[in-house]
Amino acid sequence: MLTRRAFAATAASAAVLPGQTQRPNVVLMMPDDLGYNDLGCTGSDYLRTPHLDSLARTGVRFSNWYSNAAMCAPARAGLMTGRYPHRCGVPGNGPPLMPKERALPALFKEAGYRTALVGKWHLGSTPETVPNAHGFDEFFGFHWGCVDYYSHRNYWGEPNRVNFHDLWRNREEVFEDGHYFTDLMEREAVAYLRRQQAGRPFFLSVMFAAPHYPMHAPEADVRPYAHLDLERRVRAGMIASMDDAVGAILHELDRRRMRENTIVLFMSDNGATREPRAGLGQKPPAVGLNTPFRGFKFSHFDGGIHVPALVSWPAALPAGKVNAGLASHIDVLPTLCAAAGIAPPSDRTIDGCNLLPMMRDGSGSPREALFWADGRGQGAVRKGDWKLVLNGSDFDYATGKAYVPLAGEDTRFLSNLENDPGERRNVAGQHQERARELEQMWKDWRADVEKH
Repeated sequence: MLTRRAFAATAASAAVLPGQTQRPNVVLMMPDDLGYNDLGCTGSDYLRTPHLDSLARTGVRFSNWYSNAAMCAPARAGLMTGRYPHRCGVPGNGPPLMPKERALPALFKEAGYRTALVGKWHLGSTPETVPNAHGFDEFFGFHWGCVDYYSHRNYWGEPNRVNFHDLWRNREEVFEDGHYFTDLMEREAVAYLRRQQAGRPFFLSVMFAAPHYPMHAPEADVRPYAHLDLERRVRAGMIASMDDAVGAILHELDRRRMRENTIVLFMSDNGATREPRAGLGQKPPAVGLNTPFRGFKFSHFDGGIHVPALVSWPAALPAGKVNAGLASHIDVLPTLCAAAGIAPPSDRTIDGCNLLPMMRDGSGSPREALFWADGRGQGAVRKGDWKLVLNGSDFDYATGKAYVPLAGEDTRFLSNLENDPGERRNVAGQHQERARELEQMWKDWRADVEKH
């Protein structure tokens, strides 16, 4: 589909480059705080995401894809390294990804790929931890967790830290005051694609700020949702703007005859949030849909970690498939390395699995289990259809108990997700041996990842 922005850009574009690279190009896209049910292709009844829906039709949509953390930075650290966040030193928001970790862009750069990041980083702001220090040849975006969409300032550290401007091109601060950030991302991503030359593959990471707070959207993207309440209008406009940017990127790949041999991945970092600063009127938001799952961002119930994920590679993967196999962000590194013929690091533990056979022929997931832990004593493990949440919380700020873990028998909350995908019934009492098995697996895993 041709978006209004892509149409305008095409008129001023250069000639189409012939041919395509033998090794696949990669475009890795991640929204921020997008809930499982926030796309048309995952079931939203009012959000319009035609370009992401078209991406799902040309590839594989995962119905059991998980983030490795229920918050921003550790989810991104797991994605970039193929290692659990605790193992790679980023167990929560705050610690940077240290230079000793070998991230995806560094591996692809060493293999001859051009590499670029457009958008959010959130894995370090010092000279040795910024994107250019981790293998990105080019970077345009911000270092910290979020920015105002028009001033590109971070206001969320006060009163402990004065607000600051956070927009960079490589290692130099730049100013684009008044320009909506998602539009800037689209501009930069499309411009990057136009600079690529046949014969040398590229790795482009597009890390959207949307729909993370602050709640800002251009009037043109809000207008189609005039029939909704204000909160839904604004969030829908943010997602529409992001979807339009995805459409422009896909269109440029088509126009340059690169789409067939480009792997395009799209997955959220975690579930939608109920933080009051993401709502209006100083109240927790009522929008952001993780249904049918329980919980929100920061929660180890599925609403915080079970996320939408799409993977399309027309040259090698089937189209229009829904895959129910267990998969996660840490699987991206070994999967992309396998697709590009790059050897993953052999001097450290890589926790991810290569998903290419699973995506190509619909075979079962190569992994037995997935694990989670945070800094508040919350943890979880999923093995097959069984999932155990330890000291869990829904993190629903509307209840006033966002940081309060469940009490009593519910501190060990066991669910069978085949029968109870919403994790509403604790069956640990009926399946005590299963609960003990999963808890011991989690303890053994936690001891192992803490060794790094």
